[in-house]
Amino acid sequence: MLIAFLGSAVAGEMLGRGVLHPIIRSLTPPSIQASEQVLHEVGAIPDDFAVRAPDGVMLHGWKVRPASANGDWVLLFHGVSDNRTGMTGQAALLLGHGYSVVMMDARAHGQSGGKLATYGWLERLDTRAIIDALDIAEMPRNIFALGSSMGAAIALQSAAIEPRIAGVVAESSFSDLREVTFDYAGLHWSPLLGKTLFRPGAWTVISTAQKEGGFSVDDVSPEKSVRVRAFPVLLICDGADHVVPCRHSRRIFRAAIGPKELWEVPGAGHASAIGAKPAEYKRRVIAFFDNLQGSAASPHH
Repeated sequence: MLIAFLGSAVAGEMLGRGVLHPIIRSLTPPSIQASEQVLHEVGAIPDDFAVRAPDGVMLHGWKVRPASANGDWVLLFHGVSDNRTGMTGQAALLLGHGYSVVMMDARAHGQSGGKLATYGWLERLDTRAIIDALDIAEMPRNIFALGSSMGAAIALQSAAIEPRIAGVVAESSFSDLREVTFDYAGLHWSPLLGKTLFRPGAWTVISTAQKEGGFSVDDVSPEKSVRVRAFPVLLICDGADHVVPCRHSRRIFRAAIGPKELWEVPGAGHASAIGAKPAEYKRRVIAFFDNLQGSAASPHH
């Protein structure tokens, strides 16, 4: 037992250094070409979009307009260790229904700058800068957000501080960074392991991340964010997800003070609803945004 505790602490130290420096999926010419091909098939062509974050970091991505735009924009947020191309399927779906999209590489991902991924702490401020730039260039009618995994957590935390976001679709979001650390420490098998046998590892991950990132993990919390502002949310969790189990989305759902829906997708793995149930995903997501179009007049227009 002592050896397990000590081993957990050592592993936690190593993981703690890496949690803010995730392995990066490179944005390669073939991946860009493949994503652009999918977008071309729905009659859309991406334009380069660069935004300077409040701390000076340069964020890079695309603005993409459909052939027949409805005036509304959706900000797309990808998962950890991914890049903008990971949201191509969602982009194509939205573009096919008249929504323009913004596909950015999160800080410390893809072509964007930044040394640390902070899972929403700095990224929510990046979102505000992106919306400022989008406002000037495009004057959107409404702005929505859709995120997957880490991106879902960023979208929810962004909406808490940014009233121009009129609604959020969030799939496989963690409820707060401390809670999901127990899932990681429990080897995605049981959070109870992370809270008991491997607890020293979880503590070390949290401590190391807080020291390097300069923030409290308890402040990186979509669950707290949905209590701050009553924005509409569609939460999606995947029934067979062992990376970020459904209990996280259920906690967020219970905490949300605005209009809310929770769709639990049976048998789907992590952030996989669009592949597991494509027709229902399309129906639910498009209906969510379409229903908000008339009632969500963004506060800046």
